[in-house]
Amino acid sequence: MTDAPRVFLRRHPVAADALLAGALVLFDVLFTLLSPRDFWPRQLPSALGLSVLCAAPVVLRRRATRWAVGAAAATLVLPALYESAPSTQGLTFVVLTYTVAATWPARRAVLASVGLWVPVMVLNVTAPLESRLDVGTGYLVLNNLLTAVVSYAVGRAVHARRTSIEALRERARVAEENQRALAEQAVAQERRRIARELHDMVAHQVSVMGVLATGARRVLRRDADAADAAIATIEGTSRATLREMRRLLDVLRTDAEPAAELAPQPDLAGIEALVDRARDAGLPVAFQVVGEVTPVPDGVALAVYRIVQEALANSLRHAGTATGQVRLTFGGTFLSAEVTDTGRGPGPQPPRPGHGLVGMQEWVGLYGGTLHTGPRPGGGFRVYASIPVEQADGVPAAAGADRETR
Repeated sequence: MTDAPRVFLRRHPVAADALLAGALVLFDVLFTLLSPRDFWPRQLPSALGLSVLCAAPVVLRRRATRWAVGAAAATLVLPALYESAPSTQGLTFVVLTYTVAATWPARRAVLASVGLWVPVMVLNVTAPLESRLDVGTGYLVLNNLLTAVVSYAVGRAVHARRTSIEALRERARVAEENQRALAEQAVAQERRRIARELHDMVAHQVSVMGVLATGARRVLRRDADAADAAIATIEGTSRATLREMRRLLDVLRTDAEPAAELAPQPDLAGIEALVDRARDAGLPVAFQVVGEVTPVPDGVALAVYRIVQEALANSLRHAGTATGQVRLTFGGTFLSAEVTDTGRGPGPQPPRPGHGLVGMQEWVGLYGGTLHTGPRPGGGFRVYASIPVEQADGVPAAAGADRETR
């Protein structure tokens, strides 16, 4: 409720300026009434009308600044006609000088200010009004000059502040757009890399189906049982391939990059090699498998392998002198991987996630899993990923058995 008047005045600048003009008139009336009666104008009603007329240009100061300046300059003929100059006239000149200085470019603002105040000073010299105060012409000129300079200086200071704020806002907007573009680029790069790996996997599975189909056709009449087993394997492999192709189409958003050097796709069996390489690099890592090892789809195995690979790489980069642990948990309907270390962690988080974290998120999101990363209580860092396992026939069994190595 307290902000409602402020919001209304911001949305209706003419109403706000009308209130300002009314305040100037009210000030002039109070100033007159509080002055000694000898200083009152001869006709109060006409003096009030003159005060309102001199304050009227303030109402147009933001919507029609040029017209307001011209109207204010035109009111200089009124004191000569009525032999009286209300204080509202000087206040209006102050407000308009501030307005042009705060909103116009410097050159235009200077010209407008000169156009307002030079005629005032000329009239002070050539046709000064009678006043009961014993002040000289030089005093009047100097007073008006100082008033004009101060009003203009305050307006330029406000103009400079507004310009600086707009520049900062523009820089923040550009920085935000750049950050968003970099994040989108990182995601796109990770998606293309994942798509390449899934493409290689699908191509391998299709090749396997072709070989099995050829063998089944050759032994179909001689050994029906062997042919039936080969066809069953083709059936299971084709279902897994279809699932991977759906994921490949989901993740593929841009043109494919040149194919990487052909190599067998890593699986869960390769995690032990990752652990061994981490040990050779100076990070003591314990490897543990929990639960009954069951077959998992090749895509899930590849996703877990990549997550563990990136997590160990981060531990080597950031952990320092520390120890680590890799734990795979087979839960029947899910496969989880947890990589922890006792090091100092990666330090303050960057304004945008690194490519490694983006890659983990893309792999986990591709298979509908969850990912949690962050510092551990008591020090160190933890990466935990859990991926649902789709039961399918014909999927190779995960390597290894329940074991713990150090």
